[in-house]
Amino acid sequence: MKKTLLLLILLLVFASVQAQWTDNHEYNSKIASSSPTAGEIYLATNENTGDTYVQWCAGATNGWSPFLQRLNQEGKPQWAEGGIHIAGISFSSSSEGISMVTTTDGCVVSCFADYEGNSYAVKIDPDGNFVWGEQGIQLFNGLGFSRTELVAGTDGGFWALGSDYNNSYIQYVNADGTLNPANTISTTGKKCFFGQLTLSNDNNVFLTYEQLGSGFFTDKTIHLVGFRTDGSLLSQDIELMATQTFQSTYIHHVVPDGLGGGYVYIWHSGTDAFNTYVFHFDADGKSTIDNPNGISVHSEDPANYYLDAYATVDPISHDLIIAYQQTDSYSQSQNNIYVNRITTTGERVWDEGISIYSSTDYTITDLTVDAFADGSGFAVIYLRGPEFENTTVIESAGYDMSGTLLWTTIMSSSSTARSFCENSTGFHQGQNIVAWTNADNGGIFGQNIHPDGIMGIVVEPTGCPGPVNFQGEYLYDMEAQDFGARLFWDEPTDPVEYYRVYRTDLSNNEETVIELLGGINEYYDQSGIGSFKYQLRALYADLDCGYSMPATTPTGEDHLIVEVTDIQEHAEDTIVTVLKVYTMTGQIILNANYETLSTGVYILQGLNQDGKLINQKVYIP
Repeated sequence: MKKTLLLLILLLVFASVQAQWTDNHEYNSKIASSSPTAGEIYLATNENTGDTYVQWCAGATNGWSPFLQRLNQEGKPQWAEGGIHIAGISFSSSSEGISMVTTTDGCVVSCFADYEGNSYAVKIDPDGNFVWGEQGIQLFNGLGFSRTELVAGTDGGFWALGSDYNNSYIQYVNADGTLNPANTISTTGKKCFFGQLTLSNDNNVFLTYEQLGSGFFTDKTIHLVGFRTDGSLLSQDIELMATQTFQSTYIHHVVPDGLGGGYVYIWHSGTDAFNTYVFHFDADGKSTIDNPNGISVHSEDPANYYLDAYATVDPISHDLIIAYQQTDSYSQSQNNIYVNRITTTGERVWDEGISIYSSTDYTITDLTVDAFADGSGFAVIYLRGPEFENTTVIESAGYDMSGTLLWTTIMSSSSTARSFCENSTGFHQGQNIVAWTNADNGGIFGQNIHPDGIMGIVVEPTGCPGPVNFQGEYLYDMEAQDFGARLFWDEPTDPVEYYRVYRTDLSNNEETVIELLGGINEYYDQSGIGSFKYQLRALYADLDCGYSMPATTPTGEDHLIVEVTDIQEHAEDTIVTVLKVYTMTGQIILNANYETLSTGVYILQGLNQDGKLINQKVYIP
């Protein structure tokens, strides 16, 4: 009893001394205790709970093995001071590529290869319990060996990717740990390696991977193939990047475009000079950029390299926002940061990019960029130093979507060398988070930052709440004799001065912004034929908070998709003789002269060309 009481006291003491996010860049928040040699830090925020999981690796009795910590939204560690150690498996003394992802059921999954080369996944719930036991579950029918990659599904499960340096293996794992059929990706005479996963629509996934030969300098191509969770093909394998010859260690990265496809970027030799090149594929698994070598983020310049890129996607335009470094190709002494904006068809919106940082005195060692959740801008985070003694400064700069600087913030300036995180969390629930290990005294430290450049205490997002019950359907406009989309929503209790409707044509990602006067709760968009994504925001007359957060659908989504089909496909349902006209509330209108009807939606009852009695919903402008 005394031991139990003492343990409880110690846990309470640990919890009480854990400060929430600090706003002082000289004293950052400590996430966990660890050895000074710790590294490979990955982060992921659960969008439903706001919890952030942090994973790092360090040497232990079972080899170079993963540790994990859970932070609540205020930055307070929720598990033991040293985190939870995955100790039930033996690891090698060097990394074989360990990945981590949060799942929609609130858990975290770590995936890795063990000492004998078998791939495993371990699932831990928010209370720190090993859901599938400390050894987890074995993946890919015992195949694999290295470089695991993960992406969370929409139902609590996840996609897993492994490799044995020659072949790649992909498999969907359900939330309960049951395994769906695995697929092998292989090509005779080539290595199929360095794969990346992108979640697509309906819980499907796209895999981009590299086909390469042997040696340090080798021929490379990038391929794309899609899979369903049952293991069947979603799309056929295509070549996304044509053959390039360069160092095998420079590999590609992928970021989802928010429309079911994704952007791919990689540093390679190009046609004239080394640069970072961008590709894009849509939700059907088709390339949308004609150049088989990709689009360079900066004009090709033999005197400079443009490399070490990190990218995000704007949630409104779905353009790629990519940050990258410029380095002198001769002495490699320059350290300049640029950011550019690239469309799905390969247009460089900001031409030669926007200069973020320029110096000949300090080096830049790490770089991230993340879009604000409301689509109003983005933040770049980078490490510069050493400035004096052993100080490395972590700095962040915020920009709007025109590329105008909004703010700069020093996030950390303590005197210590750092091993920085492999990724940031991205902006979720009002904050973005980065983490690092201090090499002189050990320990995992972190810092948050808000879209306004402020660090520290987490506050509710400043944007006003958007309208609710946002829905849409296609309708036939009898006057224009064309189909369009009828959008409708619950009118907010606060008076609305204007609405903005954001329409994205999913065939070409072209965006149209439509401004409407307030005082309404529906709108008919004469969009024409196609598939369209809609978002809705409100500008309140009496609230000083700018345009609201996006309107939400009955299921909680911040957008809706409306399919507008050709009327010829529905000729059998066209009324040729009108018998009755009803309002949407069921009231019959005796006068069926459309010219006398007020604007609105009506139900027509009549006969089609075959004499069949049918009902049809129409919009009268």
